[in-house]
This record gives sequence, structure tokens and C-alpha cells, in this order.
Amino acid sequence: MKNKTQKMILVALFAALTAAGAFVKIPVGPAPITLQFFFTALSGILLGPYLGSLSQLIYVVSGLVGIPVFTAGGGFSYIFNPGFGYLIGFIFAPILIGKITYSVKTPTFVRTFLGCMAGILIIYAIGVPYMYMILKVVTHTDITFLKTLAVGFLVFLPGDTLKSIIIAYLGKRLIPIVRKSNSIGVHNG
Repeated sequence: MKNKTQKMILVALFAALTAAGAFVKIPVGPAPITLQFFFTALSGILLGPYLGSLSQLIYVVSGLVGIPVFTAGGGFSYIFNPGFGYLIGFIFAPILIGKITYSVKTPTFVRTFLGCMAGILIIYAIGVPYMYMILKVVTHTDITFLKTLAVGFLVFLPGDTLKSIIIAYLGKRLIPIVRKSNSIGVHNG
């Protein structure tokens, strides 16, 4: 990017978009379906691995300090919410997505889709065990890990796959525009 101001604006924009995505939700089990992953993935694709991750870190920290940007509010006590592990995953997903897509001049649709799916796996690899721990230890819910996997991953996989297809389609078209208009070259983020 040309300058630090542009970077700061885009990082803040993606933090805000992720917050807005939290309010587009469909309640399903312990964690709702939202548009947060949509903006998390786009942050990695368009900003690169590290700036994309920074945008998500700002989003999560904003919620933890009390700004009601999460699907059920905000505040430090949100760490006891079964869905908080997914939010931690949002910080790491853009790193992998960005490494896969941002590192080439013009990523293909397939590369972008696979980057999104890899990001989803990072989110679930953190989110599902976290959900299990909170449900089992904090809320004393009688649940098995396999049941947690079903309600915390499998139920979301079709929707996340569809979101990844849409993100890959949009990303493929937005990458040349964003990189050209902001002079974003192929950098490490």
C-alpha cells in the first residue's frame, strides 16, 4: 500500500465490517451463522496475511473491552461464551488465507476458494475444542466432543462452503481493483 494512513483505514474498515457481519445472524445451536467469516476471509485476501489478521485482532479486542460488537454483546466475560473460540480463530484465519492468496499477483478462483476453506479449518480447529471446553467445564453441559463437532462444525460447513465460493468469486474480481487503486503490490502484508 502507498502509505500508513491507507493501511490504517483499511484495517479499521475490515474490523468494522466484521462487527457489522456479527449482526447479520441466523441462530443455530450454541453459535449462530453470521457474515463475520465473510469479512474475515476478505481481510486476508485484500489486505494480506498480517494486516488482515490485525483487523480481526482489533475487532476481537474491541469486543473484549466492552464495545458490543459480538453476536451477543461484548465485554471480557465473553471469553466464557461457547462461540468465543471462533473469534480467536478469526485472528489466525486471515494469516493462512492471506499467505495462500495474497502472495501471488493474481490468485485463481480455486486458489482463493482453497485459501478460504483453509481459513475455515483454522477457525474450527480453535472454535470447536474451545466450545467443548466451555460447555463441559463452565456451563456443565452433558455433551460429547463428537456432539460438539456436529453442532459446532458440521452444521456450519455447507454454509461456510457456500460463503467461500462467493468470497472466492468476489475476491478474484476485487483483488485487481484494490491492488491497482491502492497500489497494493504483492507484499507479505
